[in-house]
Amino acid sequence: MTGNRGVAYISQGKVEVQKIPFPKLEDPRGRRAEHGVILKVVSTNICGSDQHMVRGRTTAQAGLILGHEITGEVIEVGRDVETLQKGDLVSVPFNVACGRCRSCKEQHSNVCLTVNPARAGGAYGYVDMGDWIGGQAEYVMVPYADFNLLKFPDRAQAMAKIRDLTCLSDILPTGFHGAVTAGVGPGSTVYVAGAGPVGLAAAASAQLLGAAVVIVGDVNPVRLVHAAKVGFQTVDLSKDASLSEQIAQILGTDEVDCAIDAVGFEARGHGHDGAQHEAPATVLNSLMNVTRPAGKISFPGLYVTDDPGAADKAAKQGALSIRFGLGWAKSHSFYTGQTPVLKYNRALMQAILWDRIKIADIVGVQIISLDDAPKGYAEFDAGAPKKFVIDPHQMLSAA
Repeated sequence: MTGNRGVAYISQGKVEVQKIPFPKLEDPRGRRAEHGVILKVVSTNICGSDQHMVRGRTTAQAGLILGHEITGEVIEVGRDVETLQKGDLVSVPFNVACGRCRSCKEQHSNVCLTVNPARAGGAYGYVDMGDWIGGQAEYVMVPYADFNLLKFPDRAQAMAKIRDLTCLSDILPTGFHGAVTAGVGPGSTVYVAGAGPVGLAAAASAQLLGAAVVIVGDVNPVRLVHAAKVGFQTVDLSKDASLSEQIAQILGTDEVDCAIDAVGFEARGHGHDGAQHEAPATVLNSLMNVTRPAGKISFPGLYVTDDPGAADKAAKQGALSIRFGLGWAKSHSFYTGQTPVLKYNRALMQAILWDRIKIADIVGVQIISLDDAPKGYAEFDAGAPKKFVIDPHQMLSAA
């Protein structure tokens, strides 16, 4: 095979489907990767993290092939691969990880020490993550396949639930990680900042973990309507009433047990004028305000070390005006960082296969073609309450 196409970042606000080389069993530095496999991409999702790059809010280079949420069929196997074979249908964690370093052995595959010369942690199609080619394409190479890939036990069953299973590569484990590290358990009251796909996945995960009440907040009315429709309490942060006042109207108290930031560094100010200006620390500060003393706060929303589009000099370097003293005074526990997908994806696969969670309906999965990817990016950026899933080979039309 020689043909391949992928979604490339062109410039601020623009992506384009281009012809790209067919993948080889090589790493980004040209070294042979017989521990890898080549996949025919069955589904590949557009992520909110991709949007940060497309908006020009990172140092991503033009020509970067995007996409870190990949589900695929094995079509070529490196000679060092032992547990996979051609025809296997697999989920690809967005983390690129070796399985051999200290971090990987301690289940921190999100900060693998060997796959990225610049820093700990690698990912497909993402800035500063090791130059691994992204999976919004027809074909992609996955290294360290025995360690990284989750094989679906039955192909027909998996294809019947592919709209849900495609969420295992990132969004569902990320939401679940947010809920777990925020300490959600039976009877918890939970506030989730952000009604986008990650926020909804976190809210659904909180319910799966036994939360009594899950409240989702946003400034986007369309997304809030969808969140309410799929079963969550909602607060509209564009209203005059403060977040704590709106929480009190629901719970009878203005604090929750646990809080999850599913917005990240491009947050906008809470309150009546919140939709009018960017305030990157506003979510973090509001969560400290509404989380009870000794509660936990998790930050699965993305924060970056370099933001060329930030409003001020400090934020350009990832320095935010956080009320850390408030969190210290309330004895909060904070949990940050990317999600170690391998820690959760097998259990979440079982939850999907046995109908414990209908994540595709909750996050609003919509299947689109590879050629329609630029349109999907534009609609998602405009705030559509959808999770766009690209179908490069038209394999999902009957799914």
